[in-house]
Amino acid sequence: MGTEVLNQSDIDALLNAASAPAPVSAEAPPTQIFSRARRDRERIEIEAYDFKRPERISKDQMRALRMLHETFARNFGASLSGHLRTIVEVTIRDASQKTYSEFVSESENPTSFNLIRCPPLEGQICLDVSPLVIFPIIDRLLGGSNKDLFVPRRPMTLIETRLIQRILHRAMAALTEAWQGIRRIEFALGEMESNPQLVQIVPPNEVVVVVDFEVKLMNRGGRMRLCIPYNSIEPLVEDLSAQSWFVSGRSASGSDAADRIASGLSAARVELEATLATTTISMRELRGLEVGDLIVTQRPAKSPVVLGVEGRPKFLAELGQMRGNRALRVVRSVAPTERVDLGGAGA
Repeated sequence: MGTEVLNQSDIDALLNAASAPAPVSAEAPPTQIFSRARRDRERIEIEAYDFKRPERISKDQMRALRMLHETFARNFGASLSGHLRTIVEVTIRDASQKTYSEFVSESENPTSFNLIRCPPLEGQICLDVSPLVIFPIIDRLLGGSNKDLFVPRRPMTLIETRLIQRILHRAMAALTEAWQGIRRIEFALGEMESNPQLVQIVPPNEVVVVVDFEVKLMNRGGRMRLCIPYNSIEPLVEDLSAQSWFVSGRSASGSDAADRIASGLSAARVELEATLATTTISMRELRGLEVGDLIVTQRPAKSPVVLGVEGRPKFLAELGQMRGNRALRVVRSVAPTERVDLGGAGA
């Protein structure tokens, strides 16, 4: 096998090829996973997320909770206005999620810190009422006018606690009525404490829903906050969307609403009066009346007695006696358009 010898021209060609730059090949750009610069064709939404405060309830569910407690605020304000005989405005300020430790740190000390049982749900919720609300209500219940009222920085006495319990029982009734559209929950007042640092219904880092209210009473006003732990309402989270809340509210039959109204009115007290007859006399005859005088009317003695409810004739009854007491036996009802003659033409 012969050996090939390179001449000078071949050597020069090899040296020139080795010293020449290599041709640039077209390479695909690397895939960019994340960039601070947003291109127009990309739709990237970046939101800050705090791992210490996870939001476990969606915005729709928070909106439904807010609307639900707006109903509670209206009902509770109306109940307080009737009980205190003055205008009381209860409005919702905010509804947010935070940790239980943050809620407690924002509470006043002393305050009215009330635990609430809510069967069939597990756990407890709490209602924090500011002294700026408590003491004006106590002053109003005791006959004061809230003028130049001094709000003391002390826990409530036993008598003041008993007075506020009556107000809080009305709040429990309004809260039960407001949650009626979601589920039947019997809210009941539990223990009361003045120092919120001594009460721990959930771990400090547990997420809670805080509904903030403002209560205005005459020339006074203060805060009232409702704390609902997430683990208490977790079984109801799926039912708290705004759509399901509206549907459940619309699906309530009219008969159920009528039954609730009738149940609320059944405890109302009305005045009954029985009228035997009516007549007219002159002032001279009135001044001359003495014990034993007879007043004669044109109504027959055997005529039925008119039984009126709040001044309106409703029934006809017979006058009699039962167990030594005067008694009336209802004969029939009076039609709304029926005119009852009581014999009042003259003496």
